[in-house]
Amino acid sequence: MPSPIKDIRFTLHDVLNFSDHYAALGLNHQVDADLINMVLDEASRFAQAELEPINAAGDQGCVLADGVVTTPPGFKEAYRKYISTGWAGLCGEAEYGGQALPEAFGFMLEEICCTANMAWTMYPGLSRGCIAALSEHGSAEQKSRFLPRLLTGEWTGTMCLTEPHAGSDVGLARTQASLQADGTYRIAGTKIFISAGEHDMADNIVHLVLARTPDAPGGTRGISMFVVPKINLDGTRNAVKCGNIEEKMGIHGNSTCELLFEDAVGYLVGEENNGMRYMFTMMNAARLAVGLQGVSVAQAAYNRASEYARERLQMRALSGPKAPDKVADPIIWHPDVRRLLLTQRAIIEGGRTLVYYVAQLVERTSHAPDEDSRENAQLQLDFLTPIAKALLTELGFESANLAVQTFGGHGFIREAGVEQYVRDLRITLLYEGTTGIQALDLVGRKMLGNQGAGLQAFGDFMLAVADEAEVEFPDMADKLRGLHEDWARISMEIGGRAMQDPEEVGAASVDYLFYSGYVVLAVFWTKIALAGRQHEHADYGASKVDIARFYFARVLPRTRAHELAMASGAGNLMQVGELAFTA
Repeated sequence: MPSPIKDIRFTLHDVLNFSDHYAALGLNHQVDADLINMVLDEASRFAQAELEPINAAGDQGCVLADGVVTTPPGFKEAYRKYISTGWAGLCGEAEYGGQALPEAFGFMLEEICCTANMAWTMYPGLSRGCIAALSEHGSAEQKSRFLPRLLTGEWTGTMCLTEPHAGSDVGLARTQASLQADGTYRIAGTKIFISAGEHDMADNIVHLVLARTPDAPGGTRGISMFVVPKINLDGTRNAVKCGNIEEKMGIHGNSTCELLFEDAVGYLVGEENNGMRYMFTMMNAARLAVGLQGVSVAQAAYNRASEYARERLQMRALSGPKAPDKVADPIIWHPDVRRLLLTQRAIIEGGRTLVYYVAQLVERTSHAPDEDSRENAQLQLDFLTPIAKALLTELGFESANLAVQTFGGHGFIREAGVEQYVRDLRITLLYEGTTGIQALDLVGRKMLGNQGAGLQAFGDFMLAVADEAEVEFPDMADKLRGLHEDWARISMEIGGRAMQDPEEVGAASVDYLFYSGYVVLAVFWTKIALAGRQHEHADYGASKVDIARFYFARVLPRTRAHELAMASGAGNLMQVGELAFTA
């Protein structure tokens, strides 16, 4: 199936105007529309030629034998072509061999590759997070040792947080780090659910590991970060091995490992007891990448569903034959099939715009010319990150399920190719923080914790979009202004109830996240409609306006249900007797 290059270009050039964005950051001498288009075209060619053909084969999974993990057929060969053409260093620092392109280019590459093959794309995706953490927090020596080979792709990276007894509560970690006379540490412990933790695609794997020194305080305050390579710098094998690979629901092509650290050599990153702060560099980037996975795999599923709906003949349209020369009409003429497909488009294109807007925020936090702009970007980025991660994975999963529904019974059969997308996507609602954890982060830290500063910052952008739409789409503009008022009111109500009962935060959080997410997508669908009205190809632009109106009419009303659920309070959850939970 083709990559959605036309829609990605529309998002980057027409909706979010990346050329003006880079000009405002002073990067227009390096980055322009031609460069963006060239990267998109080349990435699409690579993904369609190398990654999509091995996606189904990857579903047979990895094999562990004698401590060695063998990836599915074609995975290693595709990775060799990936690194030989320079993709691994696309956004890395030039000092260490990277191409120094802005962060959004990494999002573009990630989306195109993930649409073709999510499980494979996770291998280089983990490396990008490792590179980001070392670039920001590693010592000069660590950067010079590890970044050059990570940026060539000769080595890959991981992040090792989770332990068997401590899922999302990283503060319970027990992995130990003991200082040695030579300044290195010995790392001992077990980490689980480590994506790309062992494989045969690269010469070395650089693990970033959270562990405790002997005198460290309890909880997350006592966590430190260590670089633990699979192969030591002297070429010997380090004492880290794969004890098991998980049998999973999906992403079978990616090796999800239990890693055993048996007094492995490690190097402290930064200062002791600051590991959680450093790890958030990886985790925040990973959360955005996972949100993008939701969009990307939903796009892949939609591609198949749309093609099927235009070809599959079943019954006649209710208003009369649309293909009188055939035995029945294509199912795309049935209203409910259109509902399925339009809901998918609304999720995918609105979600894509959110992701690339967030990518602009990432770049503004570093390159905006003044402190106020950088601060505003950071506030919006902090506020939107949990929304992007949780909403786009939840809705991406919904979208993939709607693709299966479009196929009917054939969608349940492996041959159609869409059921794999559902299984692969399910993990995105869990890793890098479940939807519930993202929601608590949004309400507890990003809304109540900073007195709504992030909400205010995005709210100002929302009102600016409403003003922009006043002439062309006054109905959308009015809706955005009304939602802006309601959003602020609901946020204050949650804060007021939380002062009386802290359980109100947890009780409202997931509904608040969904409410917020649907409002955010309404903002971006308004921008999409504005760009569509101005598009040089009138039919293409008109289709965007049609989908925007569909979103406002049939998806945005979901906010009402979430508002009612929030208003019902914590009592219907926390006052329920234990008997209600027995089997």
